[in-house]
Amino acid sequence: MEISAIQTMAAELKSNVNNVIVGKSEVVDQLLVALIASGHVLLEDVPGTGKTLLAKSLATSLSCSFNRVQFTPDLLPSDVTGLSIYRTQTGEFEFQPGPVFTNILLADEINRATPRTQSSLLESMEERQVTIDGTTRQLEQPFMVIATQNPIESQGTFPLPEAQLDRFFLKIKMGYPSTEEGIEILRRFKQTNPLTNLDAVIDKGLLIKAQDVFTAVYVSEELLAYVVGIVEESRNHKDVLIGVSPRGSQALLRAIQAYAAINGRDYVQPDDVKAMAASVLSHRLVLKPMASRVNNGADTVINDLLNTVTVPTEAVLSERLQ
Repeated sequence: MEISAIQTMAAELKSNVNNVIVGKSEVVDQLLVALIASGHVLLEDVPGTGKTLLAKSLATSLSCSFNRVQFTPDLLPSDVTGLSIYRTQTGEFEFQPGPVFTNILLADEINRATPRTQSSLLESMEERQVTIDGTTRQLEQPFMVIATQNPIESQGTFPLPEAQLDRFFLKIKMGYPSTEEGIEILRRFKQTNPLTNLDAVIDKGLLIKAQDVFTAVYVSEELLAYVVGIVEESRNHKDVLIGVSPRGSQALLRAIQAYAAINGRDYVQPDDVKAMAASVLSHRLVLKPMASRVNNGADTVINDLLNTVTVPTEAVLSERLQ
């Protein structure tokens, strides 16, 4: 599979998702970046902004298995991963796989479950496997967790700890629609839900090939230094208690490679870093108490970093063409 084919695949997926989702072009692009890069996504915004609908639209557009789990305070880890049941007929334990054994898992309102249940996803997200009763079972590829949460409501919720937030490749905010988009939403959903008429347009095998080849996208030494410079500067920012870890810099590298690929390029340019920095890095920052109380405080820090670190010049692109 050629890098150029990723752009065609992404365009087909985006066009199909846009049959349901109105606007949100940048949000869909970022979700596709996570899909190509085999990353997990945390969709965060107030209720009713289309988080679950977006996740379902993407899953339906792929010929992949899909499961949805509504996270609640009484949800148990075994309700997610599965459990072994004793069969009296055979005198043996039989494993019943949980909803995590799928290609795309929608963890709806993940912050409503207890930390114990939240942590049941950690192994599957990081290792693509589940260990139950001493037996490790591999998850089918591709595997992607799309989790949603409401950042405003605190009653009956359990905030995700920093270690678990770090497992999410991207954190994406939906935002409210514009006036024109709001009118189009009413028009589109006036008679029926367009999700019911959505069909798969991309084969699972094609997606796996894209996930294998996107890392061939070229990244110059100058851009690698630019990524590391942003990450290191995050550790020195006046409003940051704990900066971005090396895992975060690796995630940003993969994100900019995937972003370049879905835009039809086999090389990364500085604007790719600027486009993906907030979604990749904002949830990996631990802000100082005063800064954390400010709305969009993490995004403000990311903007400061992008304005502080020197951007590579056009020589980066000319080097690629030599």
